[in-house]
Amino acid sequence: MTRRAVVTGASSGIGRATVVALRRSGWDVLGVARRAERLEQLAAETGAEVFAADLTKQQDIDALAERIGADPVHSLVHIAGGALGADRIEDGDTEQWLRMYEMNTLSAHRLVKALLPKLRATSRAEATHVDTLFLTSTAAQVAYPGGAGYNAAKAGESMLVNALRQELVGEPIRVIEIAPGMVHTEEFSLVRLGDQAKADAVYDNVEQPLTADDVADVVSYSLNAPGHVNLDLVTVRPVAQAAQHLVHRGPLTPRD
Repeated sequence: MTRRAVVTGASSGIGRATVVALRRSGWDVLGVARRAERLEQLAAETGAEVFAADLTKQQDIDALAERIGADPVHSLVHIAGGALGADRIEDGDTEQWLRMYEMNTLSAHRLVKALLPKLRATSRAEATHVDTLFLTSTAAQVAYPGGAGYNAAKAGESMLVNALRQELVGEPIRVIEIAPGMVHTEEFSLVRLGDQAKADAVYDNVEQPLTADDVADVVSYSLNAPGHVNLDLVTVRPVAQAAQHLVHRGPLTPRD
């Protein structure tokens, strides 16, 4: 049976890599993101279906649900999200905090409300398990100076995931959380900091930070695992990052 996933954040970074990884392993994919031109390129390269939507807007969520219609949905893979700014709490931009909450927590809420009935319908019709998967962050687990807005938004999304898993107990619906640490993608730090030099400095002299493909491999593994196996929470970091605040810069070398 060919399984079908709805993957958000599909125009770049981890979302795009996830579409590629799932297509490679035989999935049908509907990739969702705001930037239509990038989605068109993704469709041409992978054969995925695509749909342009801003997940902070309810009308776009409704349009996505209408686009899916009665088609089967085996997995909701919510990769979209992001961080804005790195200010101290006293200096933080409240509108940026609100935007991050909308981008991360509320988008997850809206998607669950819209697509959970479709997941259930697929599960009933095909007598199979279905999945919800959410990409959160190690920022949901450990606070750090300058990160409070993103910490709060991702912690809110993580709590939504944990509550959802409990609310769906007894149903054949897996609820999976993947929490990456340092991932070097083309846009995340640039969008957050608004300056290429500052974005590059985040990864300066770090030996092999994670890539989008690394995280997409973990996502693909969790969705392709046997249906009775649920990876509740996977925290994935590069070897050079031992904790949110502890990153080794320089070569990794064994001690004498």
